[in-house]
Amino acid sequence: MLTQLEQAGKVVGVKQTRRALRDGRVKTVFLARDADPALTEPLAELAGEQGVPVVWTEHMRELGQACGIAVGAAVAATV
Repeated sequence: MLTQLEQAGKVVGVKQTRRALRDGRVKTVFLARDADPALTEPLAELAGEQGVPVVWTEHMRELGQACGIAVGAAVAATV
């Protein structure tokens, strides 16, 4: 599933993902299990309300690498 992030348009981070969800542009949300639940849970809930699939990854580092950034990422989404 993470290969979608490498090949598709994406947004990375809580604020950008929340904005894209509100704008109705998100196809899939990716969340890291080791991220702070205060960040990930509201986005998982918002995605669920909008019928957007949520994919959980184990580690922020893994998600960051899939996004092509040098640091970990708690949240990302394909748009």
